[in-house]
Amino acid sequence: MTAFPQTAARLTALRDRMAATNTDLVVLGPSSHMAWLSGVHPHGDERPVLLVVSQDYAGFLMPNLNANAASKDTDLPLHKWTDDAGPEAALSELLEKSGATRSGVSVVLDETMRADFALRVIDALDQPVRRFTEDTVGALRAMKDEAEFALVKAAHKLNDEAVTKAFDSLREGITEREIQAIINDHYKANGASLEFCSICFGENGAFPHHYSSDKKLEPNTAVLIDTGCRLGGYPSDMTRCGFFGEPSEEYTKVFDIVDCAVQAALAAAKPGALSRDVDKAARDVITEAGYGDKFLHRTGHGLGIDIHEPPYITATSDVELAKGNVFSIEPGVYLAGEFGIRLEEIVILREDGAEIFSDMPRTMIRK
Repeated sequence: MTAFPQTAARLTALRDRMAATNTDLVVLGPSSHMAWLSGVHPHGDERPVLLVVSQDYAGFLMPNLNANAASKDTDLPLHKWTDDAGPEAALSELLEKSGATRSGVSVVLDETMRADFALRVIDALDQPVRRFTEDTVGALRAMKDEAEFALVKAAHKLNDEAVTKAFDSLREGITEREIQAIINDHYKANGASLEFCSICFGENGAFPHHYSSDKKLEPNTAVLIDTGCRLGGYPSDMTRCGFFGEPSEEYTKVFDIVDCAVQAALAAAKPGALSRDVDKAARDVITEAGYGDKFLHRTGHGLGIDIHEPPYITATSDVELAKGNVFSIEPGVYLAGEFGIRLEEIVILREDGAEIFSDMPRTMIRK
């Protein structure tokens, strides 16, 4: 049994996927893949760190400098190397124990690892057949279990509180950065860290990836808040919109259109549906209302240890959605020089459809 409680079950699931996909070897770098599988998340620098998994063996290539810290999180063997000796002998030993010495080994490489780490592995193998993690570790990470659901839910509960507090703090003259500080302070006071935060007043909402600025809030101004925290290793992500003062007729109209797009995508999000069908459901609502060219991005992205991970909800994705997938539904309309409206929910797919993590209503927030 390893130090990270989920490792044994996840290794078994990975080996089942490896057998089903004719994979001999999985090699992960110091990444969210490694953290998900082993609970180990070492400092990433130029020193090679690898987790190698075969059907009969699993172990780390680990710089001696990191070994003591890593051993607190895992009982898997560490093949240590020192700066004066280099990693070659330790890597050769690790690959030999993993049974990867024959020619033509089918190896899955972590697509997020450094290129020099990946090439070191390729060079050490004899004519390997390589691919990335999409149908092994990636496929498993996309199917969240109930423990992961609970962690994501807790992060969203805290996020709801922070966003509610932020809208309650709106007053004339306050800046976007001051609202961001209110959110960040609430996260920190509750044991979380800021993952990202975009506070958008007025025309700044028309930039989908706006950075909070010193812009001051004026009467009769649209407000968009897109923020997320990290709590217990998992993030939250949510966007809510409102108005400081009296909303214009067009703002109210666009708000209702975007909310209808969210509802359409929620209805389309079921196990067995294709990602592109969920995107189409949202996009059709906005296009039919005459704002199709103002919807500037995909409908959603997966969320797990990484705030952006598969599955991606795009117009071109043929990925079949499955029970346990967690992803965002976040259509938007952006009117340059005026305002932007994006309403975002993170959902998990259950057998009968999408369950929303946030408990905060999407209704327009009026101040």
